[in-house]
Amino acid sequence: MATPLMAGLAVAAAAYAGRYGIQAWQAFKARPPTMRKFYEGGFQPTMTRREAALILGVRERTPTDKIKEAHRRVMIANHPDAGGSHYLASKINEAKDMLVGKTKGSGSAF
Repeated sequence: MATPLMAGLAVAAAAYAGRYGIQAWQAFKARPPTMRKFYEGGFQPTMTRREAALILGVRERTPTDKIKEAHRRVMIANHPDAGGSHYLASKINEAKDMLVGKTKGSGSAF
């Protein structure tokens, strides 16, 4: 008599565990995608094309019109008149100038 009862409890436990596993898997699949990881390092003393591309979020060989679009997008988010940092704004401008080809070295005011 005890054996069928134990078998029934084991089947019920396996069913509940399976149900929980399916719910956990569906919740895992439905989670939002992870955000893009940004460059965490500081600024180099003299800006390079690689650093300029990282600041603007473009590739080093991106066309000029795409560089200007990226510059505008990043400057809107970091403009000093909108509460952004003057230092970051100067670095963003320096990055655009570096990629467009207007400057060769560090033209930052800081």
